[in-house]
Parts: sequence; C-alpha cells; structure tokens
Amino acid sequence: MHYKNFPLGALWTNGYLFWDDETREAFFVDPGGKMKAVTNFIAQNNLKLKMILLTHGHIDHIAGIHELVEFVGDNIFIGKKDSYMLKHPSTDLQKLLGVRCKGLENFKEVEEGRIIDFPGYEIKVLETPGHTEGSVCYLITDYEGHKVLISGDTLFAQSVGRTDLEGGDSLKLEMSLKRLAEFNDGLHVLPGHGTETSIGEERELNPYWPR
Repeated sequence: MHYKNFPLGALWTNGYLFWDDETREAFFVDPGGKMKAVTNFIAQNNLKLKMILLTHGHIDHIAGIHELVEFVGDNIFIGKKDSYMLKHPSTDLQKLLGVRCKGLENFKEVEEGRIIDFPGYEIKVLETPGHTEGSVCYLITDYEGHKVLISGDTLFAQSVGRTDLEGGDSLKLEMSLKRLAEFNDGLHVLPGHGTETSIGEERELNPYWPR
C-alpha cells in the first residue's frame, strides 16, 4: 500500500495521497489547504491524480479542492448528508481560519456500503455521523489484502472530533465509535488530525472509547 500524509492548512489537517504503483494512478483524501506540495509530489513521481475523497464537509478538509478539480473533474466523493457543505462552504469557518473557498456543484454523493473501485484498491464507505451529520470513514483495502481506515474527524489518536459545530451530535458520535470498535485491534487508522494510530491503541488508551 502506497500513501503519503500531507499536513495542510491552518489546522494541519491530514491529507492523504494514495497511489497504485503499476498504473501510477492516485487519489487524494481531504485537500484541506494549499496543495502546491501535493501537486509537486504528484508531478515529481509521475503520478496521475484521478479522484478525491472527502470525509466530511468542514472547510479545513475542503479548502484546497479547487486546486485539484482540473485533474479529477467531478470524480469527487462526499457523504450525502454533507453535500450541502461542499455546495455552500461555511462563511463563518472561512473567516475563522482566514481562508476563502467557493462552493462546488459537480461531485458525487456516497452512502453507507458504497464500494469504490480504484486501480490497486477497494474503498468501502462507512457512515459515521457525529462530528457532522454526513461524516464518513473509508475502509481501504489494497490488492494484497492490507487495510487502513481513514477516520476523518470521527476518531483521533486518544481523542475524537468535536460535536459543537454545525451538524455535530455527541450521541451519534458515540454510536459511530461503537461501530468502529467492532474492527480488529490491528486495523491501522489514519485520522483527520494528529498522529496515526490503530483500533487496538484506541481501545486501550482513548478515554472516549465505548466500554
């Protein structure tokens, strides 16, 4: 499995670039800031960006999306219940973070259980509301069977996403964590902020983990 983390924007949002070594085709998760470092890496490594995945619609996860649209067209995926955020990004959050991001009309909505096939990968959509109403995680499996979970702002290392912003619901987040708790301890987790972790580490150390 080939991927690289790019901390982006004012909140150091984790953006993840995945690629297939044979076709050199790539997809990016959560373009949350200026994308120059990402596009430089893509060019230097002869990659072809084909798709964008969004874990949710907050501005710190979509702020750089317009820099990538020319590469992917409408091959942009977001949870159905957060699609309005992509069409109409929050002006309050833009002011708070000092960024500007116009809305986007051409993209694709995803729901629970959707399978996205990509060269070298299978990507399964898991609806995990709580941080926002339409938050999703992506379970990514490569052709050798290795798996990682892109958790967005649902789950962090020893923490969870806040629920006091638009679309937040602490009870729904608790239910989403119970769902993630069904995965094996060895599943590697790539969160929207902070360091990488695993289900096992969170089961042992996260004070918000369901008991």
